[in-house]
Amino acid sequence: MAAKLTRLHSLRERLGATFSSHPNELIALFSRYVRQGKGMLQRHQLLVEFDALFESDKEKYAPFEDILRAAQEAIVLPPWVALAIRPRTGVWDYIRVNVSDLAVEELTVSEYLAFKEQLVEEHASRKFVLELDFEPFNASAPRPSMSKSYGKGVQFLNRHSSSKLFQDKESLYPLLNFLKGHNYKGTTMILNDRIQSLRGVQSALRKAEEYLVSIPEDTPSSEFNHRFQELGLEKGWGDTAKRVHDTIHLLLDLLEAPDPASLEKFLGTIPMMFNVVILSPHGYFAQSNVLGYPDTGGQVVYILDQVRALENEMLLRIKQQGLDITPKILIVTRLLPDAVGTTCGQRLEKVIGTEHTDILRVPFRTENGIRKWISRFDVWQYLETYTEDVANELMREMQTKPDLIIGNYSDGNLVATLLAHKLGVTQCTIAHALEKTKYPNSDIYLDKFDSQYHFSCQFTADLIAMNHTDFIITSTFQEIAGSKDSVGQYESHIAFTLPDLYRVVHGIDVFDPKFNIVSPGADMTVYFPYTETDKRLTAFHSEIEELLYSDVENDEHKFVKKDRNKPIIFSMARLDRVKNMTGLVEMYGKNAHLKDLANLVIVAGDHGKESKDREEQAEFKRMYSLIEEYKLKGHIRWISAQMNRVRNGELYRYICDTKGAFVQPAFYEAFGLTVIEAMTCGLPTIATCHGGPAEIIVDGVSGLHIDPYHSDKAADILVNFFEKSTADPSYWDKISQGGLKRIYEKYTWKLYSERLMTLTGVYGFWKYVSNLERRETRRYLEMFYALKYRSLAAAVPLAVAGESSGNLRGFGACRGRIHRAGGRSVGCAMICLPSFPFGLSVVGCAILCLGTFVRSWAVLVAGSCQPPRINACPWCSSFIREFNA
Repeated sequence: MAAKLTRLHSLRERLGATFSSHPNELIALFSRYVRQGKGMLQRHQLLVEFDALFESDKEKYAPFEDILRAAQEAIVLPPWVALAIRPRTGVWDYIRVNVSDLAVEELTVSEYLAFKEQLVEEHASRKFVLELDFEPFNASAPRPSMSKSYGKGVQFLNRHSSSKLFQDKESLYPLLNFLKGHNYKGTTMILNDRIQSLRGVQSALRKAEEYLVSIPEDTPSSEFNHRFQELGLEKGWGDTAKRVHDTIHLLLDLLEAPDPASLEKFLGTIPMMFNVVILSPHGYFAQSNVLGYPDTGGQVVYILDQVRALENEMLLRIKQQGLDITPKILIVTRLLPDAVGTTCGQRLEKVIGTEHTDILRVPFRTENGIRKWISRFDVWQYLETYTEDVANELMREMQTKPDLIIGNYSDGNLVATLLAHKLGVTQCTIAHALEKTKYPNSDIYLDKFDSQYHFSCQFTADLIAMNHTDFIITSTFQEIAGSKDSVGQYESHIAFTLPDLYRVVHGIDVFDPKFNIVSPGADMTVYFPYTETDKRLTAFHSEIEELLYSDVENDEHKFVKKDRNKPIIFSMARLDRVKNMTGLVEMYGKNAHLKDLANLVIVAGDHGKESKDREEQAEFKRMYSLIEEYKLKGHIRWISAQMNRVRNGELYRYICDTKGAFVQPAFYEAFGLTVIEAMTCGLPTIATCHGGPAEIIVDGVSGLHIDPYHSDKAADILVNFFEKSTADPSYWDKISQGGLKRIYEKYTWKLYSERLMTLTGVYGFWKYVSNLERRETRRYLEMFYALKYRSLAAAVPLAVAGESSGNLRGFGACRGRIHRAGGRSVGCAMICLPSFPFGLSVVGCAILCLGTFVRSWAVLVAGSCQPPRINACPWCSSFIREFNA
């Protein structure tokens, strides 16, 4: 007899049953939540109260504890407590409990968000609110339902769709048309017009097969291309008889008995990608002397390593396809007139180690001229004009449309969206980091963040890009859907609210087959194990010893260590809040035993220049304060950001020689390129459990995890590591070798570039033959962009070309601006006559302005690396502009 199926009870029913069984106890628990007043509670806060109340009898309340552990947040608006419950990754339920009588209500996403909005708007639920919902557009689209399919979008898409596409002979015509439409700059590839039917294709392929088996396998395809053209077969099948035969055989098998694996292999074999555009507008993008500058870090390294591997793979495939085509890769970034000793002011720059890859720089432009450096948080009003300028520059450089556009980070992804939409080409999105995840509650408390970070623009741009793109690359599963205990970057965009702007009830589907995990690696010519002594760059050792141990304090290194025989805790990152370098210093300073066991060396910021970045300025102040508070002089070395990647590789290996460890303490790290670099050098790595490093590192095998939100426990993990390594040196070796093994298995640029090429072919094909173009969604996005994004971007203040020096009180205040930052920002001695206390004449103004001007150029001649920025009054500015010209 068949087993009887039982109905699964809803969350509301299960909670109701629990409340009925234990009403008094649960009223007591929820009363504790309500007593904390109106606000938000995170899961750990919910569990702290539960543990305090039921510690002695937890088994009795285990079902309810499971629900609390699945809750990601609670909204408290007495007498109501609403819970956002995540029973598994990508799946959410919402309930509301009345503490007075334990009445339980299930809420829709919209109802929950409306309730949440009352935290900041008392009468929010009464207003009409724009709701953003992409779910109806994807209702008929194929999607997996199992979490094991996350990040394997192309495999799922092939399995699901190939069966439909190849149901009968007629359904194969889209494939035929796709192959016939293949060309490069007007030159036909694969099939020509002699073939008009499927029968014609099969006949031509069989005739070609008969010929190929009669000639040597290594016969160059150039010797029989003309014969094949008469059959209807053009170049692109291969460079030798064997390779042409293999490709033809693959297509014949596909036409006879299609299967997903064969389809993917065939699409990865035929020529489809020759011109690639990679967008990364913000920060200082150059090949040297930029790492550590504001908004400039791992993304630059990622892209430079990416293009080298990608060009190699493109050249290899083009050769194997028997084509004589020169590929082109353009990295498009901003041109910065104020290049501060870098190449960021150079329009076109060849990427070292490549033959056909350039950095193309296009400035941000307004009707008032070219803009100087702008924080990544302030770029939004420039991007539409920038896209138009980029489109013109691309056509000038490539003379054709690109085959693939790759966006990076929020600004690059928005520009990629606009370009792909305009040009009709395949788009790939790489987020690197979605700021919504890095700044908790920055959506509901938007007012606290928006004036500084303009998240209303950024979150809107992210939603547009992730829904418009053809496919999304992530480095880890964590980026998509997090883990059992943490929400993924993209998952956090499923539902959220921006009070007074709009409410997102379905922003992204983490089950969407557009998601693909393609993990990068480190450049193994730069980063290699410390044990490869014949490759070690010992010429750098004297410089590295100077960095680490010199008794001199200067702009490159601060503070002197007392005991150079201790192992080193090493960390290197941008100096911002999320990277949490100050948190590492505080954790170290609080633990006396850790200070006895190891020295701390951090590489972050730049002591030699005044930062333009708001967060970096704040972190500088906090760092100095912590070093004083915990009396860390003698234990710590603070080194300015290091621009030389090659020397940095040897620096990692030098830390290995001290039997030290690399620590990555970020509150959230989307991937963790420095983690990969350190592990590739054999340096044991201890990294945050929030984000990509939790996936890169197998805890206790290839490294260790720490939770930066629990710094005392994190410090204990470090203490335990160094104690074990001292007592048993083989433990240090075990973690080092475990890290290397993990890298070789999963994190190399060769694997990355192969996968990216295949993805481009597969998504390009499905976009052609199916509705993956998602026209309905894109029309919806056009409206959202025009009616919402544009108005938000217009509200972001345009950056000022030079600092305004108006309304200063008196000559002394103005003179205080002169020669600020080493003579590179020079104030005008005269501001505007009405506000100047001495009532100087225009002639006096000119004298003082020109005095400032002459002094500033004297600074330049004496050794300043660039012309100073002069904030003169309008009358004198015209003279200075003429002089500079």
